[in-house]
Amino acid sequence: MAGRALPAGWESDSEDFEYIPLRLPPDVTRVSAAMRLAIQAEFGGWELSRVRLYTDGSRRVLLKRRKTTHHVPDPAL
Repeated sequence: MAGRALPAGWESDSEDFEYIPLRLPPDVTRVSAAMRLAIQAEFGGWELSRVRLYTDGSRRVLLKRRKTTHHVPDPAL
C-alpha cells in the first residue's frame, strides 16, 4: 500500500485481511459510489471497511477482503 496514505485512525494491519484505500472524487454521487463498490464486492470479494466524507464532497474508502492464495486484481475505480 505504498504511496496510499490512510486517514488518521484507520488501521489496516491484519494477518487475515488485505486492505486497499480508494478516493472517490466529489463528482461521484452517493448512488454511483454505492454501485461501484457493490461491483467490487460482487466480483473482487471486497467489502466496505470504512468511509470518510470530506467537506469538498470527496470520499476516502477503505475496502478489505480475506487474504487468498490466488491473485485477484485490485479495484480500479
